[in-house]
Formats: sequence, C-alpha cells, structure tokens
Amino acid sequence: MRLYTEMKETVVRRLTTFPKVAMILGSGLGYLTEQFEEPLAIDYREIPGFPTATVEGHSGRLVFGTFQGLPVVAMEGRFHFYEGHRIEDVSSPIYLFKELGVSNLLITNASGGINRSFSPGDIVAVTDIINFGFRNPLRGENDRRYGPRFPDMSEIIDFAWLKVLKSRLEKAKIDLKEGTYCWTLGPSYETPAEIRAFEFFGADLVGMSTVPEVIAARHCGIKLLVLSCVTNMASGILKEKLTHADVVKTANRIRPKFTAVVQHAVESIKETEQ
Repeated sequence: MRLYTEMKETVVRRLTTFPKVAMILGSGLGYLTEQFEEPLAIDYREIPGFPTATVEGHSGRLVFGTFQGLPVVAMEGRFHFYEGHRIEDVSSPIYLFKELGVSNLLITNASGGINRSFSPGDIVAVTDIINFGFRNPLRGENDRRYGPRFPDMSEIIDFAWLKVLKSRLEKAKIDLKEGTYCWTLGPSYETPAEIRAFEFFGADLVGMSTVPEVIAARHCGIKLLVLSCVTNMASGILKEKLTHADVVKTANRIRPKFTAVVQHAVESIKETEQ
C-alpha cells in the first residue's frame, strides 16, 4: 500500500485545504466541477501510479475546490476494468481519498434501466449491488491499516445520509428512485438474454463501473452514497440499439436535475453530522 502514500505526497504539495467529500463523476457528468469555487485541477498523469481514463466523456483529472460550502475533490472520469486496468487500480482512488482524510464519498454513474418502471433521465439511489463482474479489489494480502480482511457488505451505503437526501428532495419536488445495481465487465453492452437473467436476480440497473469502488469504500470505512443516472433502457427492454453517444446525450439533457440532486446530497452531509 506504499503507492497510496506516494500518490498522497504528490497531491498534497498542491493543496491548501484537504477535502472532506469526494465525488466520482461518471460518463457525461464531469460538468459538475463547473460549480466548484476556487477549483484546482490535477491531471491523472501527474500522479505517480495513478491510472489514466480512456473513455469518451471522462476527462481524466482530479478537481479540488469548495462545493456547497464543503471542501471537496472530484474525479472527472473513473477507471473501468474493461479498459485493461488491474482491478486494484480501478479502486486505487478510494484509498487515495482515505489517505487525504475524506470521510464521505458520492459515486455517480450512467446506467441502463432494467426495472420497467424506470425511464431514461431518472435518477436512482443505489441501495444494493450485484457483482456479476466476479472481480474483487480486495483479493490478495490485506492491509489492516485500511480495513478488515472480510468487510461487511450488508449495507453498502449510508442510509442515514440517504434519508436526509430523500427528505430534502421531497421538499424540492425532485423524484429519486431506489434500486439494485448490477455490475458487468463490458465493454460490450449486455444481450437481451443477460438482461432477463439479471432481472430475475433482482437487478434494477446495469452498468460497467461502481462496484469495485463500493467494495473499496466499505473496506476502508468511508461513508458512501451512490446516484445513478438512467441514460437508456437495457438491451431487450425496448427495441432500440445502444450507443455510448446516447448515454452522454441523456446525461447532458438532465444536467439541471442531476446537478440539483448532487447539491442536495452534499448539503445533506452537514445534517447527518449534527
């Protein structure tokens, strides 16, 4: 785990304030950093041992600043196992956040809707996960400085945080659905038969990210909230072909709504600590 310390040493030389909240911004969602006050961007390539993002819609940098009155850091672009990264590289930002003293992590992603009551443009709070990627970033020797050998996964998110967020959104008349997210390796989209199988197993959403980071966050004890933007219905649910361009297009279409939800999510942190 020495590498995480080296990553931290490189980053802190540029910081004047340490972040309290971290955000991972998925496909087409990097625009949220435009809301940061006094932003400071560090390209992933400047951080030793840090992977690089290769997917369209993922710019590949850490952006520090103040958001909704709290010091934050955001990943503009995440890492996916399908890009050729090692599974431990996919989760490495979580341990960098831990080294920086982050206590709350907000993960966003773009997903395909399996639940037939969902529609493109819906925002869903992920309350559970299914690991159909069959990969675990904790494989190998455990470093007890970060967490236990066998972390509990019975509650993957901080439900107290979600409760406050739901209350705020209800007052703001913003709909937030809840569901279970299924991780697949990608990069090909799923087949209709696979989607039917995932639906049988209880999945409401499907995507190619997030689960490794969730496992790592649970391992090192960072409070977690996951918000998913349904950018398309999964294969076979509707008679439409799937393209990444449509994913980014839908994410851009709901910018105001998603920005408002994320703002409320960060503001909710203050209430959970009172």
